[in-house]
Amino acid sequence: MTDNANKVKMLILGSGPAGLAAALYAARAELAPVVLTGTQLGGQAALTFTIENYPGFPDGVGGAQLGELFQRQAEHFGTRVEFDTANKVDLSARPFKVTTDVGEYEAETLIVTTGASPIHLNVPGEDTLLGRGVSYCATCDGAFFKEKKVIVVGGGDSALEEAIFITRYASSVTIIHRREEFRAGAILQKRAKDHPKIQFVLNTVVTEVVGKDKMEAARLKNVATGEETLLDADGIFIFVGHTPNTQLFEGQLKMDSHGYIETDMLMQTSVAGVFAAGEAADPHFRQVVTSAGMGAAAAIQATRFLEAESG
Repeated sequence: MTDNANKVKMLILGSGPAGLAAALYAARAELAPVVLTGTQLGGQAALTFTIENYPGFPDGVGGAQLGELFQRQAEHFGTRVEFDTANKVDLSARPFKVTTDVGEYEAETLIVTTGASPIHLNVPGEDTLLGRGVSYCATCDGAFFKEKKVIVVGGGDSALEEAIFITRYASSVTIIHRREEFRAGAILQKRAKDHPKIQFVLNTVVTEVVGKDKMEAARLKNVATGEETLLDADGIFIFVGHTPNTQLFEGQLKMDSHGYIETDMLMQTSVAGVFAAGEAADPHFRQVVTSAGMGAAAAIQATRFLEAESG
């Protein structure tokens, strides 16, 4: 670490609800936290068209708008937000050393809120047709499919929320789900089932995305009968879960078998002074409100950690 490294009391990796909530609490404790945004300002939540279950917004709120509000509030109390990404960390000693795309930091405490990324189907055509029919973000790409036939893969809240969103553009939306029952909430299920543009193909998986220069169809397989069919479509949106963005901390922080950072009830990781919050450490709830709460808890505990040291 060079002499001109940024020396901070608290460095927060990630700018989703967990990271910005942590920043707000740390800033109010006058710790002058620095947030490294990562590649997606506002985290996954910013890619959601409407969030209907965050308290205080009875009519819902846009994901990007909520992220902007989080950021403004954190900055109002003294948070510094840097549009930068960590690419190397050394947690072997304090201060922790973090190398980014454009600089270096030395941090007395570190809060990891790096979130999670969409899981891929890993089928032929998925990678080669990315951006030419294959997408993992309806808010980003839905408008490209006006009056087109679209497939949505998945059975959770995200899949049904995004399928309903895409109906404002697409001529039809077919939801493909590998099981008979959905994991999504009852309200979302009813909305999707009542929507005239939405059809369902259950007990089915996608085995190939077909097309040369752009997507033309999806090859489907019924998991009960083994029957294969070809479904014409112009686009496919994949929402089958997420994997935590924690590769940076492998071998340095204790994780579960799926790569989620393990914490105690105080958001403390296996390394003293390092805390984790949000979807990087949450395989269970994965909600904006729980991520924000975890971020606040992490900042409070990190503040107490620093206070205990200073006596």
